[in-house]
Amino acid sequence: MPQSRRTTPRTLALLAAAALALPVATLATAVPAAATTGTGSTATVSMGDSYISGEAGRWKGNSDTTGSSRDGTDRAWTGSGYDPTRVYGTTYASGCDRSDVAEVRSAPAVNQTAVNLACSGATSENVFRAASGGQSFKGEAPQADRLAAVAGQYDVKLITLSIGGNDLGFSDVISTCVQDYEVWWSYCHDDQQAAVDARMDAAMAGVGKSIDEIRAVMADAGYRSGDYRIVLQSYPSPIPRSAENRYPESGWSRTSTGGCPFWNLDADWARDSLVPQISDRLAGVAADKGVQFLDLRDLLQGREVCAKGTRMAAPGTAPSATTSEWARFLDYGSTVQGATQESFHPNYYGQLALGRCLTLLNARTSGNWSCRNTAGQDATGVYLTAKP
Repeated sequence: MPQSRRTTPRTLALLAAAALALPVATLATAVPAAATTGTGSTATVSMGDSYISGEAGRWKGNSDTTGSSRDGTDRAWTGSGYDPTRVYGTTYASGCDRSDVAEVRSAPAVNQTAVNLACSGATSENVFRAASGGQSFKGEAPQADRLAAVAGQYDVKLITLSIGGNDLGFSDVISTCVQDYEVWWSYCHDDQQAAVDARMDAAMAGVGKSIDEIRAVMADAGYRSGDYRIVLQSYPSPIPRSAENRYPESGWSRTSTGGCPFWNLDADWARDSLVPQISDRLAGVAADKGVQFLDLRDLLQGREVCAKGTRMAAPGTAPSATTSEWARFLDYGSTVQGATQESFHPNYYGQLALGRCLTLLNARTSGNWSCRNTAGQDATGVYLTAKP
């Protein structure tokens, strides 16, 4: 089979470390000193993991071309080399990967200032205040402690939270399923379902405590409950159902070409069982804690890696928001293109869609909502539907 995108033992080790990992003033790593209460410009704050930090925002669709601009998909291309800081800024060095098109930055009309505290790979413990058991991560203080400074400097109106995936070991699930397809020729959905089930209650408890910690910080900063909103969001599926995959299950095209090495049964399990299960449990936490819920399970429908309704960029075929995939394919780290941790996250187009979801949600001051895309349209075709 072709060797350009084959998995090596080093790749598998990298996969296991992959994180789940998104015109206004924006804060990346620096947080201002706290004031007494939030009296400055209005602000939206994003907190949590890679699905909201902006991981994979470097990529406009996918291309198998390994050199130069990768057929226009690599936004880090300078014309003579690659500079990921053009997309992730100073957070590229730590691996937090807060991209310039992260959800909060792709929704500039929501508030005057966008503050991104999320970090790729974060767990709930990285959100809690240090005084409540929170842990520093990648050289940064716990996110709730950093929020305290932001709440004092700005008039925070909206806080969006994406957390729980890493508590569930989502990167381990992906790594195992890939290995079972490429190495062991066995299915992953049975043992990985059991692994997720074993972690689920503790993970959801961590999500609930994260919300409590955010509220405690805001109360200490002088905010009343009606002064701001918290939105808990779920995760989109980055891979399609087996019937919607443009590559056959047999052979190596899902690996060597598409970058979606999953068996049909495992893909169907992930799309129609695992992702909905996580979304439903997160919705339950949101209901218990009295915060809004944004369901993203169908955001990438038809735009997933290897989906039939999309195509890769190629020489003479530039990436496009209407035809390209909206998620990053499986990347093998420095051996081919970017970093493995970017794999299976919403890419540049997906991040713009997330920003559209947030913009629309900002006008819905109550209720729970699902965010979906319109086939054949760019992010302007994203819309909300009410959840029962």
